[in-house]
Amino acid sequence: MDQETRVALLEQSYKQVEARIDKIEVKLDDLKDDMNSGQKSLIKTVYVTMAAMTTVIISAIGVMISMT
Repeated sequence: MDQETRVALLEQSYKQVEARIDKIEVKLDDLKDDMNSGQKSLIKTVYVTMAAMTTVIISAIGVMISMT
């Protein structure tokens, strides 16, 4: 195999590897975006749950005070 053929094959292989890496980078970016949106949703759920629990506790204290 002559030198030009080897260089052409290496160039083709390099382009294929580069294309695969580009696809992986895109998928990683999408995964990062999905994880960030999921985390934001989870934080909102925790805040709503904490607010609801605080309301219940305050209501229970109010009932106990009114019974005495």
